[in-house]
Amino acid sequence: MPASASVPHDDFGREEFSWQLPAEGITIRIRWFGLCVGYVLVNLLGPVQNRVELNAILTLGAVYALLDTIWSLRGQVFLRAAPLFISLMEAVFIGVLCHFDRGLESPFRFYYFLSLLTCAIRYAPSITYITFVLHATSFGTLALSHGVDTSEELTALVMMVIFMGWVTWASTALVTLLKTASFKLSDLNTELQNNQAQLERRIAERTRELQESQALLVQQEKQAAFGLLAAGIAHEVGNPLAAISSLVQMMNRRELDDYMHEKLGLIDEQLRRIQRTLHELVDFSRPATNDVAICDIHEVLDNALNIAKYYKRKKGKTIVTSYADGLSRVEIVRDRILQVFLNLILNAMDATGEGGTIEIHTSQQDDVLRIAVCDDGVGIDPDYRARLFQPYFTTKATGTGLGLFVCRNILQESGGDIELTGTSSSGTTFTVSLPAFDAAPSEERTTATTSAHDG
Repeated sequence: MPASASVPHDDFGREEFSWQLPAEGITIRIRWFGLCVGYVLVNLLGPVQNRVELNAILTLGAVYALLDTIWSLRGQVFLRAAPLFISLMEAVFIGVLCHFDRGLESPFRFYYFLSLLTCAIRYAPSITYITFVLHATSFGTLALSHGVDTSEELTALVMMVIFMGWVTWASTALVTLLKTASFKLSDLNTELQNNQAQLERRIAERTRELQESQALLVQQEKQAAFGLLAAGIAHEVGNPLAAISSLVQMMNRRELDDYMHEKLGLIDEQLRRIQRTLHELVDFSRPATNDVAICDIHEVLDNALNIAKYYKRKKGKTIVTSYADGLSRVEIVRDRILQVFLNLILNAMDATGEGGTIEIHTSQQDDVLRIAVCDDGVGIDPDYRARLFQPYFTTKATGTGLGLFVCRNILQESGGDIELTGTSSSGTTFTVSLPAFDAAPSEERTTATTSAHDG
């Protein structure tokens, strides 16, 4: 921005151009008003002499006003970089009009006031005061060319210059006040918009937190209902199984042939297997404890795999575990981390086709344990990846959309996290990270182990 068009106040320099565009509308209206009045004075109310010259001069002014109007409609300021040139041009324009009309007594002398007013609106106070000097010089030159012969003419000259100075001061003071008020209102409006945006962000954040809390509550209620159902089933099935097992053992103690003893032994073995399954079901469905314990992460993984083997989609799939040696223990709520691993394993089973493989790897980097669950399914659609951990988002026909969301919340409460570390048409990998509790390796896992669990 040219220095001549700037104003001393910092706010003015910051928003001068935004002020000039609306100010242009005012100055253009003032210009066209003055031109219309001038045409009326020359052609209807004024003297006959010099009418052609006056109309020609007014037409030049109309051409300039037209160009100014066109630039304004384009959102620009005509000759914005040359304000003093415009002031000089207007001083000459008004002086020539007065010269061809009635000199110092010409009504066109009041154009000086309109010019000073428009200059104060459009430009900085310094430009307005320079314009006053140019107009005073123009009017003084006009007085010299026509002569100042009487004291009345001298008084009129002096009073005209005084009034031009007063209009300059009054208009600049008023415009400065208006600009200050305008910029303060603009700042207040900006602050109001910022506060509104901040309020909307807080409302959106609170709404999201409420939705997440509701989702967690729904999941907890479902787990509690499942626990009660599992306990009831185990009780109803366990009593008849205990009776059948007792009868089998009693019959096996009798003197029977070897074939019957073999078959009774097989029956008893299958009954014990059913009882172990019921015990595992009851252990998993019991109310979760929130007690923090120091655990071996491999033991928690094995427990999750032991539960997952009963999943209907486990059949025909291989689970390969690759446990790193010397892992630190972790301080966790065991049941909740078990829920995380079980959910990831079940998801991997759902994503893997018949004959597929699921791999579980553990490692430690500095003070962070990493557990990767990989499948060789078809991967995750790129459009879904950003929404995986949102509540109620699922790609399964019968899914609740709460599994990964709950996993993330559980891990973050434990100081860990979960992320999608790889997905393609050949498979998907989710990686869980947990902070290590100590640097001592787990006593139960001192060497790297690799095992496979076939369905």
